[in-house]
Amino acid sequence: MNEILIALLVVAAIGLIAGVLLTLASHFLRVEEDQRAAELRACLPGVNCGACGYAGCDDYAKALAEGGVKANLCIPGADEVAVQVAAILGIAAEDVAEQVAVVHCNGTCDATSKKAIYDGVYSCRAASMLYGGPDACTYGCLGCGDCADVCPVDAICLKDGIARIDRRICIGCGMCVKTCPKEIISLVPQAATTAVVCSNKEKGAVARKVCTNACIACKKCEKNCPEGAIKVVNDLAVIDYAKCTGCGVCVEGCPTHCLVTL
Repeated sequence: MNEILIALLVVAAIGLIAGVLLTLASHFLRVEEDQRAAELRACLPGVNCGACGYAGCDDYAKALAEGGVKANLCIPGADEVAVQVAAILGIAAEDVAEQVAVVHCNGTCDATSKKAIYDGVYSCRAASMLYGGPDACTYGCLGCGDCADVCPVDAICLKDGIARIDRRICIGCGMCVKTCPKEIISLVPQAATTAVVCSNKEKGAVARKVCTNACIACKKCEKNCPEGAIKVVNDLAVIDYAKCTGCGVCVEGCPTHCLVTL
């Protein structure tokens, strides 16, 4: 009996000593949390998209609290969040450069065709690993909806075989841009009114053969643009949004309608 009591006392003593040591350690070794970081984190939308240049909202809030970081980097939060962050930091609020995502493809079911039948995992990434996908145009949208799956606000749907983005809902987080294996989604200024909805970089005749809506690099848009905002690079029209005024001349003159008004 004495041996049992001694064993119990030894275990109890060890537990007591360990508890005291843990209490002392938590007191003397604790890391003080910056209260402002918590307040800043509460302002951020929590999308963790990385559009601000940081891994997530936690990292951006921490960087803001430490100083030296702009308060208007949260694109999904827009000006509302920028104002709240600036108020906590005690600085002047700056406008956020709002952006929206655009799918640079108009290869609908009527415009393009299939070169093979894909029977596998229903995923754009998986399909693109097999010879660029089943579509005749290897540059186009595969239409499996990987981008729609990651969109935090359900701004993307699939229509006529390609992804469509609702600009009224899109928050410009860029998660769809990172997810698309074809890299045919990009962020453009929210004020942009014109976009190139094609990503085919083949010569005009080849591109036209696989998709009737493809850019044929005729350079008509480049010649007609009064601001010089469009250039044909690698057989594909590219818009410089810093120069584009949204006049619509390029849209009216595009023979394949790969330039559209947003």
